[in-house]
Amino acid sequence: MPSLPALDPRDWIAGLEKGLHIIEAFDAAHPRLTATETGDRCGMTRTAARRYLKTLVHLGYVGTDGKLYWLMPRILRLSHSYLESARLPRLVQPFLQRITSGTEEIAYLAVLDGGDTVFIARSGMQRHTVSGYMPGTRVPAQVTAAGMIMLANCDEAFVDEWLLSNELQAFTSFTLPTKASLRHVLVGFKRQGWAVHEQQLELNFRGIAVPLLDRQNQVHGAISITMPINREETDNALNRVLPVLQEAAQSLRPLL
Repeated sequence: MPSLPALDPRDWIAGLEKGLHIIEAFDAAHPRLTATETGDRCGMTRTAARRYLKTLVHLGYVGTDGKLYWLMPRILRLSHSYLESARLPRLVQPFLQRITSGTEEIAYLAVLDGGDTVFIARSGMQRHTVSGYMPGTRVPAQVTAAGMIMLANCDEAFVDEWLLSNELQAFTSFTLPTKASLRHVLVGFKRQGWAVHEQQLELNFRGIAVPLLDRQNQVHGAISITMPINREETDNALNRVLPVLQEAAQSLRPLL
């Protein structure tokens, strides 16, 4: 994935960085926080955290009962703005529809963000509308076919830094157990140009993915399909869906 450009210190706005850290302090394990807890998670004093929280309350992004703080639905405006304005989801969406028409499976567009695969677009049959990943869903990259094929197509220095910065989590007995085994699998995925990842996040589920590469072989994301394993054997699934994914990725290549 492309690295972030260097920033002149004169252009750095520390208050914006701290405000975003406050927002990111809330997650599934920490849905409600005091000012002290927020400060601890963000590396700032209670007084500073309280000021940022009160500003976010005033703007409607955070709610409070006077002691605890939590995110409000208004925060979704931030992600909605990305999904509405970003070029990649709009560019890929018709191809996802084409993949679904050709396979009768849900098709996804994903990008890599830190240690996570983030699904930013999807298509699906009407019967699939309440299943699968919704746009905005984040999943550890190690357990998704999309995340693994994106990592496989990043340069070696990026992968080294990624492995150093991210701890692997075990979700099933099939989850890749070590960074050495993950690196070995990445080499195979890079060589073959696609990824199949089975029972890594949930038992009895398989992911198949191909990278979205531009003409300079820079990876911009991945398109993928996730399906139950008990429906068909791996080879049959690959024969059925992989050519459709590859055709879409090849068609998108000159547009990226």
